[in-house]
Amino acid sequence: MIHLYYYPTPNGQKISILLNELAVPYRLHTVNITQNEQFHPDFLKISPNNKIPALVDDEVLHNGQPLTIFESGAILIYLAEKYQKFYSTNPTTKAKINEWLFWQVGGVGPIFGQLGFFHVRAAEKNQMAIQRFYEESVRLLNVMEKHLTKNKYLAGDEYTIADMATFPWVAAVQSYIKDPLASDLQKMPAVLNWIKNIGQRPTVEKALRMS
Repeated sequence: MIHLYYYPTPNGQKISILLNELAVPYRLHTVNITQNEQFHPDFLKISPNNKIPALVDDEVLHNGQPLTIFESGAILIYLAEKYQKFYSTNPTTKAKINEWLFWQVGGVGPIFGQLGFFHVRAAEKNQMAIQRFYEESVRLLNVMEKHLTKNKYLAGDEYTIADMATFPWVAAVQSYIKDPLASDLQKMPAVLNWIKNIGQRPTVEKALRMS
């Protein structure tokens, strides 16, 4: 059985999207990060970086114990390779998927997350930080827009884990970080169409409804 340790943030949602797309049985364990449950010793045994998501695959042993994986990108690759879907065994195709997966993990996630913190969550507004992360967020969205004018999905014609990783973060531009990015997003029809197409998938809708 797959066990997903989760909270409904974009990083948590990307894993639930893949698991729903794979249609494999799994058990959901909510880790309430608003109550600091990510620092519980039992959770730290699974995710030493005290972040969600984390995964336990008790069908696979590592050093005599069920396999544990932290970091969302590593989890996506592991599941996609295990079930041989939404990834590739072709080195060239895999390289393209990895490009965009790591683009999300190293760019979109941290930058959008910091914009959300400084613009939405922080009690004291640091305008320099807000402007810095806003400008970088717009730059990243423009990278997407240019690419998606020529490609249906991030890695080309096929829907992959790169799209699943990126979708919850970009969808947050229409909700959590709508201000200040919504007006910029409206100028990006290719990104909007990509959001619409992925957001209408029943598996994605189901994953986003999870609490």
